[in-house]
Amino acid sequence: MLFIGCYTRLNSLFLRLLTERPLSMYTLLRKEISTFLSSLIGYTVIIVFLLVNGLFLWVFPQQFNVLDYGFASLDNYFMLAPWVFLFLIPAITMRSFAEEQKAGTMEMLLTKPVTDMEIILAKYLSGVVLVMFAVLLTLIYYYTVYNLGMPPGNLDVGGTWGSYIGLFFLGAGFVSIGIFASAVSGNQIVSFLIAVFLCGFMYTGFDFIYNLSVFGSFGLFVSQLGINEHYSGMSRGVIDTRDVLYFLSLIAFFLMLTRFRMERRKW
Repeated sequence: MLFIGCYTRLNSLFLRLLTERPLSMYTLLRKEISTFLSSLIGYTVIIVFLLVNGLFLWVFPQQFNVLDYGFASLDNYFMLAPWVFLFLIPAITMRSFAEEQKAGTMEMLLTKPVTDMEIILAKYLSGVVLVMFAVLLTLIYYYTVYNLGMPPGNLDVGGTWGSYIGLFFLGAGFVSIGIFASAVSGNQIVSFLIAVFLCGFMYTGFDFIYNLSVFGSFGLFVSQLGINEHYSGMSRGVIDTRDVLYFLSLIAFFLMLTRFRMERRKW
């Protein structure tokens, strides 16, 4: 009952803000976050992320199991997490614009005194907040492995924190791709499939094609276009400015594509 009461109050508050005050990006951001939480999407995403990683890292007897690995390291987690994000983040973002179009609220939103970029950023940042919260909860893995070391604390702290930063940037990049995919199609399933394909290609696709003879001497440059190349660099504990700029450029590129797609729909 308490949850239902809070949900009702949040919805009424948003409606008052929408009708009584000029709509702002901050208002939209709060609305998007409350939508995630009130519809259980946010909780489901976080639980699935923790459950899948937890089962592979601590329960299933296979190559990712930390206890079978024999070393105090979270390398297996940072190898596994991007693949979980590859399917989980498109599931978060597929409804961003597709749901608005299906419900017929997109036209109403576009008539409010808020720019296209503010709408995009509000939806993007709400996804990033959810991803960041899911990643932060896995710090329990860090605490556990830190104490399992012989002696306790025998852990590559620099490399681990670099990997966490890299994972956050990777998740933020996937969110920008998912937002673009949701703007491309009004169907949530189609948006999900497009996002999975684009995220997968940006993550590992360039690793498979850069050796093709057609690229010649540009092969190294092509490999640098992939996310994995820069994510791997951060995982070594070295936060290179070039890696940070790559992720920021990737995010900006797909957000601009989303804006271009929204503008085309007005024609």
